[in-house]
Amino acid sequence: MTSLTVTAPLAATPPSAVTPPVFGPRIIIGLVGVLLAVLVSGLNEMVTKVALADIRGALAIGYDEGTWLVASYTATSVAAMAFAPWCAVTFSLRRFTLCAISVFTLLGMLCPFAPNYESLLVMRTLQGLAGGALPPMLMTVALRFLPANVKLYGLAGYALTATFGPGLGTPLAGLWTEYVGWQWTFWQIIVPCLLALGAVAYGLPQDPLRLERFKNFNWRGLLLGFPAICMLVIGILQGNRLDWFESSLIGGLLGGGLVLLVLFLINEWSQPIPFFKMQMLGIRNLSFALLTLAGVLVVLLAVIIIPSSYLAQVQGYRPVQTAPITLLAALPQLIALPLVAALCNLRWVDCRWVLGAGLSMLALSCIGGSQLTSAWIRDDFYALQLLQIFGQPMAVLPLLMLATGSISPMEGPFASAWFNTVKGLSAVIATGVIEALTTARLHFHSTMLVDNLGNSPLADRESARLAHRLHEQAVVLTSSDLYLCMAGIALTLILLIFWLPTRMYPPRAPT
Repeated sequence: MTSLTVTAPLAATPPSAVTPPVFGPRIIIGLVGVLLAVLVSGLNEMVTKVALADIRGALAIGYDEGTWLVASYTATSVAAMAFAPWCAVTFSLRRFTLCAISVFTLLGMLCPFAPNYESLLVMRTLQGLAGGALPPMLMTVALRFLPANVKLYGLAGYALTATFGPGLGTPLAGLWTEYVGWQWTFWQIIVPCLLALGAVAYGLPQDPLRLERFKNFNWRGLLLGFPAICMLVIGILQGNRLDWFESSLIGGLLGGGLVLLVLFLINEWSQPIPFFKMQMLGIRNLSFALLTLAGVLVVLLAVIIIPSSYLAQVQGYRPVQTAPITLLAALPQLIALPLVAALCNLRWVDCRWVLGAGLSMLALSCIGGSQLTSAWIRDDFYALQLLQIFGQPMAVLPLLMLATGSISPMEGPFASAWFNTVKGLSAVIATGVIEALTTARLHFHSTMLVDNLGNSPLADRESARLAHRLHEQAVVLTSSDLYLCMAGIALTLILLIFWLPTRMYPPRAPT
């Protein structure tokens, strides 16, 4: 099996000039520091999104302006994931990570003091750029510094960003807005980031600067790729609000973004030092992992959004009241992910079947959720969340194993750029898809219910409550439809396992 230890790629450095760091407590502390920073950056986005109504109220910002705060942060965050691996090689992994954490923390401290909306928008945009640079660093550290027999446990730490982190967004948003103050939706990052700074500064070795890489810098790729990603992300996130292609702005953003993206990918194919190595898509397991990751992230985001939205609209729950649902699936990930890593690290275990079992659990959870009625309360979702405890890590970690196990050491940063950018874009697409499906099905069920009740005596006798009851039933039916759609996605991904990926053994099976 090919080793996954990532050396400085594309590089011109004699092997004798670099002494590989010795794995030990110091490296572990550095890895934990990067993991903490990445989790905090993801939480920052989730918490501010959930608490956006409170933030808007405190800062006297309208709904439309609030959506631009979310869209601009996400756009630069996803774009940064594509180009951060190149920066880490050039400026050194340790130096670049410390810089990203510092900028991210400083902007988070300043956001509540923004004198006006425009300055807040600028700060959130820059904070997204710094926060988005962190996830690729986590994967790079795990692949580069961890020995083969524990590499999967490092990847399990990276998987926490997809399974553990998102589930904490609603509870933390409820905690800060209900009991402390809206400012803490921004300030919550300060203490963890300071700890991360200390851990990274102590634990990660210092590589030399490689500024000579600027001689062959891919300027055309940056000028094409960065605006392409930002335009696509903003177009998707604002599309549902502005009625998609009925808006010239959305049409321009999506159309222009796609054109720039195609030109960017064509440019990357022939570049000697590209940001994305297009030839890697010929690696069967990597292509499968990227495709399946997109589908899995849609499902994982949906199982957070659907119950929270249902309980808020039908039962009137606040974020703090829906928190136990997400915490039930999120907190056990700290135990479930290492257990799944240990399972996948056994040579006789085929990670493809672990993936199939995880997707089956997700599908079963969604099928169960499709049976909800207007009588469901928080407690009725607990059984569904229990299936998520092992379903989520079993659906994510094997993908990381398949994606990284088929690459050579020199391709490590390229794999990190591919995986993280696809992960970021998939989360955005998932948001757009769920919003579009919700709007379409809500309109459909509302129309059908109104048509069916048009000639009913209830239309006259209970007209005062009828609109509210119709909306509740439309939300219930829409939630059921969304669950069925997610189950269909999970089942489709299971079918792909039978003919796309090849068997991948762990880096070194434990004895």
